[in-house]
Amino acid sequence: MRKSKIALAGAAVLSVVTLAACSNGGSSSQPKTAVKMPKSYSATGKIDKNATLKLAEVNDAPFKGITDPAMQSNAEDQDVFGPGNQGLFNVDKNYNYVNGGPANIKMDKSAKTLTITLRKDLKWSNGAQVTAKDVEYAYEVLANKDSTSQQFSSNLEEIKGLKEYHEGKASTISGIEMPNGEKGKKVVIHYLAVNPAMKHSGNGFVWESAEPYEHIKNVPIKNLASAPETRKDPLFYGPFKLKKLVAGESTSWVRNPYYWGKKANAKAVTINVVSSSAAGSAFKSHKYDFTVGIQGIAASQYPNVKKLSDYTNVGTPQLGYGYLGFMVGHMDSKTGMNVMDKDSKVANKSLRQAIGYAMNVDAVEKKFGNGLGQRATTLIPTGFSQYHDKKAKGFPLNIKKANKLLDDAGYKKKGKWRQTPDGKKLVLHFAAMKSSSTHEQEIQNYLQQWHKIGLDVQLTGGKTMEMNSFYDAVQAPKPPKNVDFFEAAWSTGTEPTPTMYTADAPFNMGHFVSKKNTQLIKDMNNQKAFNDSYRKTQFNDWQEYMNQQAAYVPESESLNWTPVNHRIKNFTDDPAHSNTQYAELGATTSNPK
Repeated sequence: MRKSKIALAGAAVLSVVTLAACSNGGSSSQPKTAVKMPKSYSATGKIDKNATLKLAEVNDAPFKGITDPAMQSNAEDQDVFGPGNQGLFNVDKNYNYVNGGPANIKMDKSAKTLTITLRKDLKWSNGAQVTAKDVEYAYEVLANKDSTSQQFSSNLEEIKGLKEYHEGKASTISGIEMPNGEKGKKVVIHYLAVNPAMKHSGNGFVWESAEPYEHIKNVPIKNLASAPETRKDPLFYGPFKLKKLVAGESTSWVRNPYYWGKKANAKAVTINVVSSSAAGSAFKSHKYDFTVGIQGIAASQYPNVKKLSDYTNVGTPQLGYGYLGFMVGHMDSKTGMNVMDKDSKVANKSLRQAIGYAMNVDAVEKKFGNGLGQRATTLIPTGFSQYHDKKAKGFPLNIKKANKLLDDAGYKKKGKWRQTPDGKKLVLHFAAMKSSSTHEQEIQNYLQQWHKIGLDVQLTGGKTMEMNSFYDAVQAPKPPKNVDFFEAAWSTGTEPTPTMYTADAPFNMGHFVSKKNTQLIKDMNNQKAFNDSYRKTQFNDWQEYMNQQAAYVPESESLNWTPVNHRIKNFTDDPAHSNTQYAELGATTSNPK
């Protein structure tokens, strides 16, 4: 199921233990996962129309329970509300928009417009029509100056009048037109310019969900994430509607009687949170059909899971990666802009580079990744084969280089630990999320690696952090004093433009800003970028620049995989089915085999 650019619960895709020894050299070739898996599975036999799909959300903390896609800030909420939250547009295997979904979309390059046409039979789960106003209001929710949404990006300011609305200078967005009125089915969006990214889902210039305006119009936008209308009585236009929510633990779904498409093959869906330590045994006991989201079962449990005779493992390269983020600035709450802080403890890029080169990710993945993971080399994952820079080396282990970077930058040792260039004590606080037991050992391994180069790195609060506490800390506009850098992960979405690293992006949690970064990201989607060769060059230049700056250090990539029970029909990772898969999925028996 398709994901937008959204933060994940830590880099739990890494499941490793402490290494006793490691190499001092770098990797000379591009890392690769060793395991190959099929992209789909479908059982033989007829679908049981009364069956319930039993799915697992692997996570070590409760989900927040935010149903509204515009308000969601982590992948867990996106996962557990997936059966109802369908995107507006269907896509092909390359994530290009195609007609036939809840809405069609058409670009007019000369007029600089995108026209969205809703299906006549598209309805909310209460039977009300999905209207043009529902589409338009989503942009108001995203861009309102009082909105708590973290999905806003500067790309949206390419819509005429949206910047003025975002800054509170206008009460409406002038560039969004509803030719047939608010209750019509057509929306025309006028842009300052159209660009090649707009042909692909997840581009950041187009929001791909609607808001049930009549249902929420009396809720102040600043309160939308916590309002009863979205928490207790949410509406959906996907194939299922919410039957029951157990806060932080599970969601239960039944068929949406007003769904525009063919009636869902499954009668119901349940999604339960399962801890990473219990996930493997839960599948061994046949409690679940498959996992949702990209986190899934830890790689350390793969050797046991792959032996299960009643499951087939299905997987593809993730459109995401784990990374280290450095707190090099803060967000100005008044302007919504990220600002660099020259006095940040990690302001020196040589220090950041050294931390990257001290990490032994290749050795970790080789010994403990069970062939599922690899070291990430850039901030564009290998899943975007057209735009990932295959020549980039990233940060292979090189202790000698790390020490030289620190020495040359003036971080001299006094006893065991290095001091700042002006001779002061240096203690760096590292925030990491609580996850599996092997992930805990992985964190201790990296602490040891950093200690080897004389850096006194300590865990924030002395231990790994519960998910919600972690996000409260790293997503704060002004970083806490006890967070200098952190480990997290991205689900990047289906269009590769890295909008999460722009100057005004709330997800730019390390608050890195530079004129060159801004320009390089803009150049990925200027008019010249309709030429694929030019666009690829801009992506490569950006990847090289960001590796030099090391404000965000790419850490790991993995397969997005799950065991699929042999009663399941029509499971696939083909993007062409991503928007309709919950309706297509079925089971041949009442319970997992």
